[in-house]
Amino acid sequence: MTQQTNPGQTPTGQTLAALAPDRLFSLQGKVAVVTGGTGVLGGAIAHGLAAAGAQVAILGRRANLAAEVAEGINAAGGAAMPLPGDVLDKDQLASARAALLARWGRVDILINAAGGNMPDATVVGDRTFFDVSQEAFERVVSLNLTGTVLPSQVFGQAMAEQGSGSIINISSMASQRTLTRVVGYAAAKAAIDNFTRWLAVDLALKYGPGLRVNAIAPGFFIGEQNRDFLLNPDATLTARGQSIVDHTPMKRFGEPDELIGAAVWLASDAARFVTGIVVPVDGGFSAFGGV
Repeated sequence: MTQQTNPGQTPTGQTLAALAPDRLFSLQGKVAVVTGGTGVLGGAIAHGLAAAGAQVAILGRRANLAAEVAEGINAAGGAAMPLPGDVLDKDQLASARAALLARWGRVDILINAAGGNMPDATVVGDRTFFDVSQEAFERVVSLNLTGTVLPSQVFGQAMAEQGSGSIINISSMASQRTLTRVVGYAAAKAAIDNFTRWLAVDLALKYGPGLRVNAIAPGFFIGEQNRDFLLNPDATLTARGQSIVDHTPMKRFGEPDELIGAAVWLASDAARFVTGIVVPVDGGFSAFGGV
């Protein structure tokens, strides 16, 4: 016996209007927090969430930079506020959560974009794996992994209390493919992939299907931290930059705003049955075997 639907309704009982992209992917009425929102990638995602209708809090250690990003979003017609805080300081994060709830009353989206690499935790030049210090390794793992776990605890608790929310972590190609040099960064990002899946299961089982956790794994994007590794002073490719482009089927680096679509999708109701996945946005790098 076939299921009968009313005219204008889908088999799930929703109207076709409810499935229109401007509603399905809308973040209108949602409140987002972007850690690392003062960076190139985090800033682009913050602007994208605001353009989709979210109210966006820019969390960063440097209050002046967070204010600049928030002002840029507001000037473009969005709604944003700076939220000073260190992702490695749980007390500061709790204070930031209190300030956010006092202003906007809820937390619907958390983008964990804070992170990065550190020169002392890389194997480059005369430094071998055996020369990497424990301190350098622990610093880069802490920045990326602990800097994802602590905001997920603090802001995720508010989501658990309201019964809904989407946490989106920022992974890396270094977590999926073996990249030379970046030993500390790769270990931390691989741990983030595992943490993403673990937390997705834990929150759904204990707090219901309204809580989701996913990750985005960017390919190679030019930022301040990797510019000198990928580009020469005259903007031509370094040997490493050329090797990356050669192994990217689209034959270029990514543009920061090319992360927005995946972030908005994972944050919106369009992905309400999606949790525990890592989405590559990499121009085909992770799919290419090199031959």
